Amino acid sequence: MSIPFPTSPSFPDSDRSVPRRRRRAGDLSRDGRGRLLAAPPILSYGFRPFFFAGALYAGLAIPVWLWLYFGGHAMPGSFSGLTWHIHEMLFGYLAAVVAGFILTAIPNWTGRLPLSGAPLAVLAGLWLIGRLACAVVANPWAAAGLDLLFPLALMASVWREVIAGRNWKNAPIAAMLTLFALGNAAHHAGNIGLLQSDAGVRLTLGVIAMLIALIGGRIVPSFTRNWLVKAGADRLPASMGRLDRIALLTTALAALFWIAVPDRPVTGGLLLAAGGLIAARLARWQGQSVMREPILAILHIGYAWLAASLALLGLAVLAPAMIPASAALHALTAGAVGTMTLAVMTRASLGHTGRPIEADGWTVAIYAAVTLGALARVAAPFAAGAYGPILVVGGILWSGAFLGFAVRFGPILWGRRATARA
Repeated sequence: MSIPFPTSPSFPDSDRSVPRRRRRAGDLSRDGRGRLLAAPPILSYGFRPFFFAGALYAGLAIPVWLWLYFGGHAMPGSFSGLTWHIHEMLFGYLAAVVAGFILTAIPNWTGRLPLSGAPLAVLAGLWLIGRLACAVVANPWAAAGLDLLFPLALMASVWREVIAGRNWKNAPIAAMLTLFALGNAAHHAGNIGLLQSDAGVRLTLGVIAMLIALIGGRIVPSFTRNWLVKAGADRLPASMGRLDRIALLTTALAALFWIAVPDRPVTGGLLLAAGGLIAARLARWQGQSVMREPILAILHIGYAWLAASLALLGLAVLAPAMIPASAALHALTAGAVGTMTLAVMTRASLGHTGRPIEADGWTVAIYAAVTLGALARVAAPFAAGAYGPILVVGGILWSGAFLGFAVRFGPILWGRRATARA
């Protein structure tokens, strides 16, 4: 069985692994990796502005949503409060993190120059315009047009790099980014009344689940293996094999069925099977051996959230009276997405700025907050009369984790490298 997924590492521990390109004669405006020397540090690499903006936005948007929900307030834009919350969690916070991840991975894929300086500032500006449009522009067509500028520009830049670098093995990642942009458009279309209101949400979440399964399946065992080898361990994570391919194929099928026919028993069965296979895959990566290393343990916890969320989504289809759909959805969003994004953001922010890749006390607190916040959000629908208080506690913890990232890692992202090596 063969699946045409890319196999090379997507995201290096440090930008020292990015191939160096020879500078053209007389080109003194770029360093050895092609970053603009005159650009401020925040615009030297894609992860810097987008990780900071995404974390800050996630930390602020959840309290706003709780204020809207419990206060009965409405946004001045075209979205209802709930629709705005869903849209901004997917296409505001998450889109920013995805952009930072992919823009930083592209030079490693292709050996080409990273996006930096003014072009990166323009892309970040388009993201900000989208957030303002979704919040305050009352005309839904105008809000959609302004918001879609960012995903379309990001999609075009990624495809340009894949094609120019002839890096076809990573074309599936660019294709998934295209589907992410289509999910954004579909969500706007649902708000306008042209499509089912949840069609874009399922498309986007299906794509994100597959991205976590695929990219998480690269970085979790790879980083774990590196750490265990340095520690002299005898047992290492299993290499990519038949079980992994079956798990990815099943997850892809489950996502497709969930997007197209979400209420069918076959969909529930596929989701349950995917959750079990993802869990079996994770069990082969020696996670129990790295629990004392928080910056690695959080990657395993994030991937475990993916397995649990797929299983809960399947149970929500097969036994809706037992498993509320909102609990299953938030296991995927608050749990898998929230945990994996923070895990990658903290690790990459350290490694790509020349700092030791290890979690200090503040970072461990961030990991604890996002985990407890996600658990509370998943538990809230089961709590009957305590739903409101648990929802608030979960929201405070989860958003606090991202605000904590912005405070702790903001100076790192805005500052220069910690080492003299450029």
